[in-house]
Amino acid sequence: MTDTAVAGVRAAARLDRLPPSRWHRRLTLTVGIGAFFDLYEIFLGGVLAAVLAAQWHLGDVAKSAVIAAGFLGMFVGANVLSVLADRFGRRRMFLVNLGGYAACSLACALAPDLRALLVLRFLSGLGLGAELVLVDTYLAEFLPRAVRGRYIALAYTFGFTGVPVAALLGARLVAGHQLLGVDGWRWLLVAGALGAAFIQLMRRQLPESPRWLTVHGREEEAARIVRGIEERVAHETGRTLPSVPEAETVPERRVPLGEMFRGDFRRRTVMWWLFQVLQTVGYYGFGSLAPVVLTAKGHTVTESLLYAALSYCGYPIGSALSVPIVDRIERRTLIIAAALGIAVCGLAFGFADAAWAIVTFGFLLTVCSNVFSNAFHVYQTEIFPTGLRSSAIGIAYSLSRLTSVVLPFVALTLLDRLGPAVVFTGSAVLMVLLCLDVALLGPRTTGRSLERI
Repeated sequence: MTDTAVAGVRAAARLDRLPPSRWHRRLTLTVGIGAFFDLYEIFLGGVLAAVLAAQWHLGDVAKSAVIAAGFLGMFVGANVLSVLADRFGRRRMFLVNLGGYAACSLACALAPDLRALLVLRFLSGLGLGAELVLVDTYLAEFLPRAVRGRYIALAYTFGFTGVPVAALLGARLVAGHQLLGVDGWRWLLVAGALGAAFIQLMRRQLPESPRWLTVHGREEEAARIVRGIEERVAHETGRTLPSVPEAETVPERRVPLGEMFRGDFRRRTVMWWLFQVLQTVGYYGFGSLAPVVLTAKGHTVTESLLYAALSYCGYPIGSALSVPIVDRIERRTLIIAAALGIAVCGLAFGFADAAWAIVTFGFLLTVCSNVFSNAFHVYQTEIFPTGLRSSAIGIAYSLSRLTSVVLPFVALTLLDRLGPAVVFTGSAVLMVLLCLDVALLGPRTTGRSLERI
């Protein structure tokens, strides 16, 4: 084993054996709050489509384009920035992506017409494309393996408060309403831009990933960062740190991108590409289309946004519920169980007409969705090595964004012609196929070191 490999194994073992501390929780909070803006932007598309449909007299194609534009930008951004994160570092891309989003979202608030709005929504999505990929990758490479799942789930619990916030603000700032002489929907974009800019300033204090540094031959810098973390953790916990175990693990190394299509990684890549396409319909399909689906059921825009906001409260609650169980149940099993819950609740939501049933089943669907989401966000960090972790996750994740571009056009057409029940029945069938994909092709990962997996 080369000196670089030894250093890489040693750094990973030193990080994995640390007890959870305030330092780990601060890191999780700083990174997790950034996820708020990605999720805020994703679900904002459905809110804007519902609000602007009346104000700008949008047809089905135009409403679909409002939702799809941000996702198209995210597709491009996920491919580009995630690959660059493996080449230039996680921290640097963290600063690039939120900075780009903040600037473009602020410009988007000034859009004079639909064409300008679509272009700027695309650019905003481009900046955010790799945000969740970077959140997953960065936290997984710092957190001790014993709490990796729990803390990543905690980060997303912070982030998912962005979903009901987007809907509640949308319900307050519906078409025709102005604040300080400015259309209410424009304030939704300003809020996202200013918040993202603030978080970017917080992230300037983040260290680079020691695992990434050792893969790129920067062992001394990695050792210095790990030593500083150990000192802070020892001070905060007030006790002597556990000894570093002899690492019986495969050393990390630089890995060419083509490696994801060879050997055991090829099976994982195929599994995860199928997964990302299928999960988009069940997960993002509900969140981004719910306000439009409810207006199709005959509810007013205000009622639809209110019902959607109440349903969306399940996102942070489901995320919080996943925290104590995500490290106790095998990740693959938890993903399958939650996906089946999404399918069942989605069917009930699609057939529901009464307000109480819409809110109840929508809420239960979003609770299941975020147990599912947190489990798979942890899982995807564990199935690829450090040398191509960000790239492999980002390329697969971009497929979910590409599917999200197409989804509104297909779903809204089916919704118009066949109704909500048919749309959610099709979604349930796809979630069952997802369960088969993970059960047959997915490896077991819970409680194992990243290097061993």
